[in-house]
Amino acid sequence: MIYIALLRGINVGGNNKIEMKKLKQTFENAGLGHVTTYINSGNIIFSSQTQSNQELSLILEQAILEDFSLPIRVIVRNMKEIQSIMEALPNEWSNDTQMKSDVMFLWDEINDISVLDKLPLKTGIGHVIYTTGAVLYSVSKEQVTKSGLAKLVGTKLYQQMTVRNVNTTRQIYKLMQMAEQEELRDTSSDRNPKAILEE
Repeated sequence: MIYIALLRGINVGGNNKIEMKKLKQTFENAGLGHVTTYINSGNIIFSSQTQSNQELSLILEQAILEDFSLPIRVIVRNMKEIQSIMEALPNEWSNDTQMKSDVMFLWDEINDISVLDKLPLKTGIGHVIYTTGAVLYSVSKEQVTKSGLAKLVGTKLYQQMTVRNVNTTRQIYKLMQMAEQEELRDTSSDRNPKAILEE
């Protein structure tokens, strides 16, 4: 199964610095396969055969603590869960000079539609969607300061999510799809070693 690990709060404002090459090695040392990192905000695609999301989160948080001495929280979501989020994400949403669109990935303790009532977003400004595992939010750049989005930063609720813009999220999904194809090729090769020898 292909997963994404989303690390919270690394390489932000010069704090919690982690080199992606070393982080990749940490994941591989933890026994994970097909490890790929994407940009330095902490997005790591990998494969695992046995553990649950919660088990993988604990394993990775402990590995990062041991290797980097940083207590970093990690959200783990599998391919099916990310695919479901992508299906809920409107195609027309973008993150550019005209629009700000984000995916707020939620920790399990707030992963419920009731989270919408706790967000300090102003009604009538922007568009917000809850889908299992995430809150999707889009607002025009000219209305960002009026949206109430800035009030979210620093709240207890904000500490229970990690945010990626839609461009990053879409690229993560593409990398997960590529990793899934690679995993399928590897599985096929493992199941048919005779065919490989004959080629």
